[in-house]
Amino acid sequence: MRPGRLLEIAGLIRRYLPEAETIGCFVRVTDTADKTARELSALGEAGYDGITIGVETGDGQSPAFMDKGCRPEDILTQCRRLDRAGIRYSFFYLAGVSGAGRGEEGALATAALCNQLHPQRIGTSMLTVCPHSALWREIQQGRWQEAGELEKYRELRVLVERLDIPVVFAALGASNAVQLQGRLPEQREQLLAALDRVADALGEDRLRQYRTGLRHL
Repeated sequence: MRPGRLLEIAGLIRRYLPEAETIGCFVRVTDTADKTARELSALGEAGYDGITIGVETGDGQSPAFMDKGCRPEDILTQCRRLDRAGIRYSFFYLAGVSGAGRGEEGALATAALCNQLHPQRIGTSMLTVCPHSALWREIQQGRWQEAGELEKYRELRVLVERLDIPVVFAALGASNAVQLQGRLPEQREQLLAALDRVADALGEDRLRQYRTGLRHL
């Protein structure tokens, strides 16, 4: 939406829901790129705060393959603009998006990216390939290989291990067979222990059964 429309909505919220302190929304990196610094500041002053950005990964190769429409350097640039505008933000990370054999590499790149920024929260979802989707067709044609379920959890472990910023880490959506949440760095060891228990408690087959049985996300 253009800034004028967003400001109009903020005015309506203040009028009809005066108890609301902030306005949250889901945002693409490109949604901030087309707004000036003055427009972003005005949106922050109007109450837009605590927005959620689907960064998916800091691994530059994967967003290009997935047609994400932005690069890791774009995330850095735009989130620094949000910092200057006083708008707080959170990230969504997508475990498995780097493909088989590249999950840990993606996690390392993502941690390096996040460590330069100030997300309030990093929520993670597990890549779930829907039948007959574009990615499903890439797999059928041998151009991409899906990561295993345990590999995705090893990926998350690397991410939790390498994040050096104060942030809430959460895996709470339906795509996560094992749900957990904790604050870094204070609860790092508890989070790592919980991720380590996944392999022993469930294993690849049961995790895969959960994935294939998902009816909604």
